[in-house]
Amino acid sequence: MSVFYISAGINHFYNTNWFLKIMPPYIPYHLELIYISGIFEILLGSLLLFSRTRKYASYGLILLLIGVFPSNIYLAFNEEPQKLINISSLMASWIRLPLQFILIGIAYWHSIDKYIIDRNK
Repeated sequence: MSVFYISAGINHFYNTNWFLKIMPPYIPYHLELIYISGIFEILLGSLLLFSRTRKYASYGLILLLIGVFPSNIYLAFNEEPQKLINISSLMASWIRLPLQFILIGIAYWHSIDKYIIDRNK
């Protein structure tokens, strides 16, 4: 999970144009938001590595995933960004949108103190 978010965050700086193409036009400061979300993905992905910060990182990732959801909705329901990044509407709407909820669930799972179960035995 950490590697996934750190890699995704770094990708915000190397493939900035890809992210610019899926930003909804009604959201301001496209470039700045792409860089900010990349920084948070790197930071929160790194914080997942440590048991002391894992819970906070998980909650931060949940908020981040909710925050970027408008871009995924925009991509799913608009042909222009789909064509610009060469992705099918099936991939954009039926795979990417549900994937966000799966990622939120996985992030929440990481927030649970798994040792509570063991201590109660």
